[in-house]
Amino acid sequence: MSRKVLIVLLVLVIAALAVAACGGKQTPAPTEEAAATQPPAATEQTAAQPTEKPAEQPAAQEGEGTLATVKARGKIICGVNQAVPGFGFLQPDGSFAGFDIDFCKALSAAVFGSPDKVEYRPLNAKQRFTALQSGEIDVLIRNTTWTLTRDTELGANFAPTTFYDGQGIMVRKDSGIKTLEDLQGASICVSSGTTTELNLADQMAARGIEYTPVVFETADETTGAYLDGRCDAYTTDKSGLVARQSMFPNPEEHMILDETLSKEPLGPVVRHGDDQWFDIVKWMVFATFQAEESGVTSQNVDEMKNSDVPTIRKLLGVEGDMGQKLGLDNAWAYNIIKQVGNYAEIYDRNLGPDTVFNLPRGMNSSWKDGGLLYSPPFR
Repeated sequence: MSRKVLIVLLVLVIAALAVAACGGKQTPAPTEEAAATQPPAATEQTAAQPTEKPAEQPAAQEGEGTLATVKARGKIICGVNQAVPGFGFLQPDGSFAGFDIDFCKALSAAVFGSPDKVEYRPLNAKQRFTALQSGEIDVLIRNTTWTLTRDTELGANFAPTTFYDGQGIMVRKDSGIKTLEDLQGASICVSSGTTTELNLADQMAARGIEYTPVVFETADETTGAYLDGRCDAYTTDKSGLVARQSMFPNPEEHMILDETLSKEPLGPVVRHGDDQWFDIVKWMVFATFQAEESGVTSQNVDEMKNSDVPTIRKLLGVEGDMGQKLGLDNAWAYNIIKQVGNYAEIYDRNLGPDTVFNLPRGMNSSWKDGGLLYSPPFR
C-alpha cells in the first residue's frame, strides 16, 4: 500500500470519528426510581388529545340536582303525616292542613313563588326515611326527631328545628296513674319505628319499672288500641298527644302526665349530598324566624319593603341578592311571608290560642322572647 493511500485512509477514519461525536448526546436509560415517575410515551390516542387544560365546570352545576328536578317537574313532593291534627292532617275535603303542611307551602313559595306547587305524600313512621333515601320525596316535613344516628346512618340532613317537643304519656283520669312509677306492670301503646319506642324503653329501664309495650305500625292503630282499652297508657310526643286527644269522643276523660321523657327537636329533613337544596330548606325556615323577629308579617310585608333596616331589605329581596345566592328569585322570602306568613303566624294558625290545641309557645318562641328560635344573619 502506497503512502498516499495510507494518508487517505487515515483522513477517512478521523472524519468518521468526528461525525459520530457530533451525532448528539445519548439519553441514558432511566433508573428504577426515575422510571417510576417518568410519564409514559404518548400513544396515538393520547397524542391526539388537546394539550390545553380542560375548562372547569361552573360551580352552579354542583349540588343543584333536587332544585333542577323540582323545577322541571313543576312541584315539590313533600313527605307528610296525615293523621296528626295541628301538624299534618288530611281534612274531610281531601286537602292537607297543619303546622308541617305550612312549611311545605313555604318551601313551594320560595321555589315557585306560589304555595300551591306541592304534592303531599302521606307516610307512616317506617316508610318516611326509605322514601327520602330513594328519592320518592324531595323533603320530609313530618314531625321527625333529629338524632345523631338519623343524621349519620340514614343519610339525612336536618334543617333547623321548627318545633321543640318532648315525649309524654297519656292515661285515663280514672286510672289513678299520676307518675311514671304508677305504670309498674302496666301496658303502654306505642308506635314502632320511632324514637318514642326507644325513649320509653330507656326511661323505664333507668327507673326499674316493668311494663309491657303494645306496639303498632301506625298512629291510628296505636290510638285506636288505647281507646279500645287494649293498653293502660299511650305515649308519643306531647304535641301528638294533644292533637290526638282533640279527636277523642270524650277528651276530658284523659290527661297527659306532667313528666317529659325526652328531647324531641322536630323539623324538615333532606337527603345527604345536595348542599344547594339543603341550603334552600334551611333558609326557608330561617326566613320565617327572622320575619317574626323583625316584625314582618303577611299583612305588612309590602309596606316593610320600604324599610331602611338592612336586614329587612335583604330578607325581602330589596337589596343584597340573597335569593340568587340560593339559586332562587330574590323575592323568595317575600313570597314565603306574603303567601304563608312568618313563624308566629304559622304557629298561631295551627296551634295557637284560637285553635282547639291552644299550645303555649314556650321553647318555640323567638330568642328575643326567651325561646330557642334564632336565625343566623341575613347578609
